[in-house]
Amino acid sequence: RAVHAARAAFESGPWPKMKPADRQRVLFKLGDLVLEHADELARLETLDNGKPIFESRQVDIPMVANCFHYFAGWATKLAGETLPVNPAYFNYPLREPLGVVAAIIPWNFPMIMVGWKAAPALAAGNCVIVKPAELTPLTAIRLGELALAAGVPPGVLNILPGKGSIAGEALVRHPGVDKVSFTGSTEIGRHIMKAGADTMKKLTLELGGKSPNIVFADADLDVAVKGVAAGIFYGKGEVCAAGSRLLVEASIADEFVAKLAERAQKLKPGDPLDPKTRLGALVSEKQMNTVLGYVETGTKEGAKLVAGGKRAPINGKGWFVEPTVLDQVDNAMRVAQEEIFGPVLSVIRFTDVDDAVKQANDSPFGLAAGVWTRDVKKAHAVARRLQAGTVWINMYNFYDAGMPFGGYKASGFGRDLGPECLRDYTQVKSVWVSIE
Repeated sequence: RAVHAARAAFESGPWPKMKPADRQRVLFKLGDLVLEHADELARLETLDNGKPIFESRQVDIPMVANCFHYFAGWATKLAGETLPVNPAYFNYPLREPLGVVAAIIPWNFPMIMVGWKAAPALAAGNCVIVKPAELTPLTAIRLGELALAAGVPPGVLNILPGKGSIAGEALVRHPGVDKVSFTGSTEIGRHIMKAGADTMKKLTLELGGKSPNIVFADADLDVAVKGVAAGIFYGKGEVCAAGSRLLVEASIADEFVAKLAERAQKLKPGDPLDPKTRLGALVSEKQMNTVLGYVETGTKEGAKLVAGGKRAPINGKGWFVEPTVLDQVDNAMRVAQEEIFGPVLSVIRFTDVDDAVKQANDSPFGLAAGVWTRDVKKAHAVARRLQAGTVWINMYNFYDAGMPFGGYKASGFGRDLGPECLRDYTQVKSVWVSIE
């Protein structure tokens, strides 16, 4: 029924035929409504996901609004061009919407992902079905209500809660869906590629990561410690681009790890609804057990536990895990090669620039990376050599609606955000007119 509603809205409804300036006004209004309801949405997000209310209210909700405001502007700027192919013909390409887009989103950033995917798809004139994660559907449902209030016509933005194995699978296989935009695990991404092949689905896949955060001896170590900690402990480590591998130059490794462990030990899990809390609860008991299982695996493989590593319930309740640092990790260990998706950092030593780049790229993933150094030449040179879709220099985990985000290798293909992603929500038609 959701696909039928979206297909009918696309083929006979007002949205694709609407003046771009009118679509722009509707999407901008939706961004305004997100800000007007920020406190409500942030509370829903924290109740659903367990992240601190500070993150939900001060980071996630403004980012969602920014997405709708930014891509609203693009509704009036998706232009074609005339091409000098032959003087006997007038030639021009039309950039048109794809049709019905299914956005299948994860539980770690439930509302941000709606903004990342729905905003550009709608700006391009598509109709969208959002399939939120079964663990965290509340803010997507509320956003659907706000979209109607903003003037989005019925059927244009559909919210379809359900299990990925049922609702998600049905969308991937449905012949009435023209494109799937998915954020989640590499394993499910591979399955979507296979399942969507029969109906020739267009795909954007933003998948797993095991991102290296590289600290050179010439970095500002105090600043780097703060950045590395934020890179793995922000969002409880349930972040696709989390800097979960710390590659630190051997000459400063002991000093740096000691400072990092001290910082980790001071970061205590707390009530996610307390504005002062900076480390919330993992999304589920299952995820908590997975994370703790990796800590046990790492120590058995030879890693040294220097901070955290245990469950940290509050009044005996909650799926809280201490900020964890594993030192003396070899890059071949499971904790260095597999995505843990929790507040667990693996520390790996390197000897020089070439060794750092080699170990950083020795991963099936290529989503993001960080570089910490005072040497500008080194920073840019290393950034070019890293196999990653995003490289942060002397910073980590920053995003903007205007900057594309996506992965190399097993971290997927296609891009969210930025002008680049609009290509993935449109198709080009070449028109020839004989004038001689």
